Amino acid sequence: MPHMWWLVGAVAVIALIAVYLSWTAGRVDRLHIRVASAARSLDAHLLRRAAAAAVLAEAHLSVELYAAARIALDAGPQEREAAENDLTRQLRFTPLSVDDPAAESVIAASRRLGLARQVHTDLVRDALTARRRPVVRLLRMARKHERPTYFDVDDPTLYPVPAAPPPPAPPLIHPTPTPDNRPAPA
Repeated sequence: MPHMWWLVGAVAVIALIAVYLSWTAGRVDRLHIRVASAARSLDAHLLRRAAAAAVLAEAHLSVELYAAARIALDAGPQEREAAENDLTRQLRFTPLSVDDPAAESVIAASRRLGLARQVHTDLVRDALTARRRPVVRLLRMARKHERPTYFDVDDPTLYPVPAAPPPPAPPLIHPTPTPDNRPAPA
């Protein structure tokens, strides 16, 4: 009978190890799927910002900004980071007014892009951390997934130039009181 408990204990340990390994493999797979989804979302936000920048460039007749936007739209995977960084620099040199709807769409697209980039960066970091775990490396649990990479782009958040303040109101003319609070003679 005591040998039976050893057998039950060994089966329980093997079951726990199998559950842990299955859970770890599932986590690695889910992280890589989420990284791929975040990369697609990041790409979509990059395209939206570049398209909004092209519209802004046409509205303001800015040749440099339009060229940077077209290069970012047409860039392949290898030159995408450089093209997006160039577009970000061009957008920073462009005055963006709060009253301009084209500028407002570029600002909104840049804010969304910043959020998408942060989500992508966090997921890549988590996936790379999971890939470095000894169990994952030993059992090659990540072999069917490509190693995720960061998308290194400058902070795309843009800030609008505040609208010009309204002209000051003309001063009201009040009679200047004399020291004894009587109106001054005219």
